[in-house]
Amino acid sequence: MKNTIKTFAILFLLLSYGCKAQQMVQAPNEAHKLKENEQQFLNKPLKNLLKEIKPEIKNVSGNIDTPSYFVYRFVDNEEFSKGISIGKKPLILCVYVKEPLDWKFDERPKGTAYQWTKADVAKYGNLTVIRIRVIGKD
Repeated sequence: MKNTIKTFAILFLLLSYGCKAQQMVQAPNEAHKLKENEQQFLNKPLKNLLKEIKPEIKNVSGNIDTPSYFVYRFVDNEEFSKGISIGKKPLILCVYVKEPLDWKFDERPKGTAYQWTKADVAKYGNLTVIRIRVIGKD
């Protein structure tokens, strides 16, 4: 009986580990999948969408217009500028939110003002997604 319980416990652990869901966006050039599956994220918290993005968000800015939105980039400012200068359009992910955005760029820490942090996820993660837009390639 003990062996049977141990066997089932081990099988259960292996199955639960193996069934872990894979994130929708594995590489920056897959960000278009978010737009294709937009209905899955509409009227849901921003943190749900962010969980589906595996590549590091290297640059972010917030726009406080109506509607408010975040602009996420998977390259830093230097790479972005270099891409623009050679005529390449780096990929940009725009996520529009329902609530007014409390984004004060001047109050963000110097040197890291464009970085998306865990504190940002905590502060903005519950904002409601109303639109997703993907611009550029790779």
